[in-house]
Amino acid sequence: MRIVTLEEHLTFPELTALIPKEAMAVHTIDQSPMIKVVAPKLADITGERLSSMDASGITVQVLSVAGPGADLLSKEEGPAFAKQYNDTIAERIAVHPNRFTAFAHLPMTAPEAAADELERTVNAYQFQGALINGMTDGEFLDHPKFAPVLQRAERLGVPIYLHPGLPPKAVVEAYYEGLPKHAGQLLSIAGWGWHSETAVHLLRLIVSGTLDRYPKLKVIIGHMGEMLPMMIGRLDDKFKVAQTGVNERYISETLKQQVFITTSGIFTLPPLNAAIDTFGIDNIMFSVDYPFSTNEEGKAFLDSIPLQEDQVEKIAHGNADRLLSLNF
Repeated sequence: MRIVTLEEHLTFPELTALIPKEAMAVHTIDQSPMIKVVAPKLADITGERLSSMDASGITVQVLSVAGPGADLLSKEEGPAFAKQYNDTIAERIAVHPNRFTAFAHLPMTAPEAAADELERTVNAYQFQGALINGMTDGEFLDHPKFAPVLQRAERLGVPIYLHPGLPPKAVVEAYYEGLPKHAGQLLSIAGWGWHSETAVHLLRLIVSGTLDRYPKLKVIIGHMGEMLPMMIGRLDDKFKVAQTGVNERYISETLKQQVFITTSGIFTLPPLNAAIDTFGIDNIMFSVDYPFSTNEEGKAFLDSIPLQEDQVEKIAHGNADRLLSLNF
């Protein structure tokens, strides 16, 4: 069976080394034991990564930049850095054109340039959209200054993958400090904070009216919906369309019409069942979150899904092929 995965990460250390040390100061996670273990896997494309894909039957990975990047640079410096990163990705995946594609890395501190870079990578390299890591300079995508990126993605017909980013310093101090060893850092990121922040990010796009203004824009979120499936009923109840005056549709309608979710890093059946019951099976796409999760774990989960074969195929590749117009 064809298998497409959409949240699969890379980091090229030779490019990260170009970011000034003062800008990198906020990225303390890069010194964590977890990142040091996976760093060689993040830098690799055609070695262990490809071998692991073959062993697990994964047909295509959609690659995206994890960790520090253009969002740490000024609006003057970011565009050239993002272009260099995207050019490098395109060069390295060109040797296996039927196995890899990518989401663009954007200089979000320069929104107009980010929109142009998105269009360039879609046209020049057939990239599949863009992946954006959390907030930029403490601001969410519903801020009017990011309109050029959302407008361009809608016009090009490519999705935005909304991925977690590091929490702001004030949030870390309020919620995650004072815990033993690495507990606070883990709670702030993969243990909880990343998922709740991405859910808030997406909800801001909805209740601010931003997705109403771009009704053809598609957004992808990972980790089985970032805890949103279990909250849909409550969200519809609290954001009643006729009463709040802030959103034109019920939250559940916007989610079903414009938002797709991936399974990245969540490999148990109860969250999948909740996602199917709320978002619908046509909005769910398989992903691994490589190398932070393993292809073997992901494939074992995919094989365990107790659905009809045609429904499993939708999750494994059909929905991604349709959303991204994949033809290889």
